Amino acid sequence: MPAEMNDWNIIRDIFHRGGVEELRKRMHGGGAEALRLKSGENGKRYDDKHGIIRRQTVIEQAVLARESTAHELAETLVLPKVGMFLPKELKDAVFVGHLVTDLDSVAGAIGAASLFDGKAGLASDINSETAFALERWGITEGDEFMPEPIEGIVEATPDVQICLVDHQQTSQMNPAINPDNVVGVIDHHALQNKTIVTDRAIYIDIRPWGSMATIIAHTFMVHHRKPPLKVAGMLLCAILSDTLNLQGPTTTEWDSLMVAVLAEIAEVEDIQLLASQQFKAKSKELAGLSAHGLVNGDQKTFSFKTDSFDGDIGFAVVETTDDAVIIDRLDELLPEMVACKIEKGVKALFLAVVNIVTLKSNLLLCGPTELSLAKKAFNGEVNEDHTMMDLGSRVSRKKDYIPVITQSIKGGWSIPSTKGDTVTKSELGELFVDPVDPYQRVRRRGSVLVPKAGTHFDVSHEFASN
Repeated sequence: MPAEMNDWNIIRDIFHRGGVEELRKRMHGGGAEALRLKSGENGKRYDDKHGIIRRQTVIEQAVLARESTAHELAETLVLPKVGMFLPKELKDAVFVGHLVTDLDSVAGAIGAASLFDGKAGLASDINSETAFALERWGITEGDEFMPEPIEGIVEATPDVQICLVDHQQTSQMNPAINPDNVVGVIDHHALQNKTIVTDRAIYIDIRPWGSMATIIAHTFMVHHRKPPLKVAGMLLCAILSDTLNLQGPTTTEWDSLMVAVLAEIAEVEDIQLLASQQFKAKSKELAGLSAHGLVNGDQKTFSFKTDSFDGDIGFAVVETTDDAVIIDRLDELLPEMVACKIEKGVKALFLAVVNIVTLKSNLLLCGPTELSLAKKAFNGEVNEDHTMMDLGSRVSRKKDYIPVITQSIKGGWSIPSTKGDTVTKSELGELFVDPVDPYQRVRRRGSVLVPKAGTHFDVSHEFASN
């Protein structure tokens, strides 16, 4: 049996042996350790003073559910390099992502360079999310893993061999790259127009997974290689970014498993905290976020059960230096909030837009239930369309928002009786990623909730799924 197939069988066997009971019996460090500090089924302590419990996020559930598998995989890996299939063309190659480069491109280049003994390149200036990840994992100028601008690399060595990561279209290539020097492609996107054409066979690894970084992480595992901590951290952040915290439409089981393994290797104690910090960094550049990304990027769910209310409340937060840019997108955000509310089965969903310069915030209201609860909890000034409430100097979900909502619900608030419309989940449309979008944003298309041109979203109706 080939060595690679044997390694694959090891991963497969470990993967299938993991289970809930084994999870609860085994106590490991790493990402799952902190998450075990919970109270109630599927709950996590949020505010002991007020007795608030929030539901575990998708990321936390993914890490906990795969704890044994992740730990066992991490323990089987070794730091020293072992014999593996290494195409000679990739030896000393430069790994570089696409223009308008993002975290998956940069982290993928760093990971591939570490795996294949090459060099990481930058196709363009990094964004705020990538800058956060590099700083978080201590990769700075002079660090062995810090990528260099591809223009300088090519100028110094014109014939350097190039491996494209996270893309394969010539329209996304940095113009400094000579297509004749491309010796490999590692990607997770569809093959469409302007895919690179070569005169000779090259190394190709394209998989339908949620992140290019997942491919690199998996390749490390297959060959029993443990990525260095900094590399594991970058790959972890990239997967969270490209899969929208494991909630995006392209997310696969392999993305979830690699997140659990990388969290263990990178010694991440609070995966949700990392995801939240990363989203805050990402939201500094709003052009890279769709309505779906804004609504779901930093959203948490809280469970309540009283004599008058029994259900979950979702609360999302976006922190920005320019709240007007987000508020101007109300007609995008409100229908997306309703769609997300129906898909997740929560009784109410809020989105707070926090200006981190003025330390003021506004609360977006997508329906009668949200308006009623917001009035009961905050009693702030509401705009004429009943789509937004001024929350003044309240800026913290943990200190200013959830405790007040909790108090209101425990005080007897109940969902108001209002006229409603039934919407099937199929009528909410589908989530997709436009392959030519340089930001690779997750968008929704075909939703009946989107207002017609020249009209605004009607928040006087309560939408529900049948």
